[in-house]
Amino acid sequence: MIPIRALLMSLLLIIVVVVIYTNVTGGEQGTKVQLERSGRHMSDSIRGMSP
Repeated sequence: MIPIRALLMSLLLIIVVVVIYTNVTGGEQGTKVQLERSGRHMSDSIRGMSP
């Protein structure tokens, strides 16, 4: 049987990883928002090109 301490450490590690991931991808400076801004900028640049 898995010792309770090992189980708690595993759960803590999973929680920490999820919190770090959420903080990196979310928020005003998160990668998700930066990708959206970047995509919008590229789209605007392409639309502005003359054929």
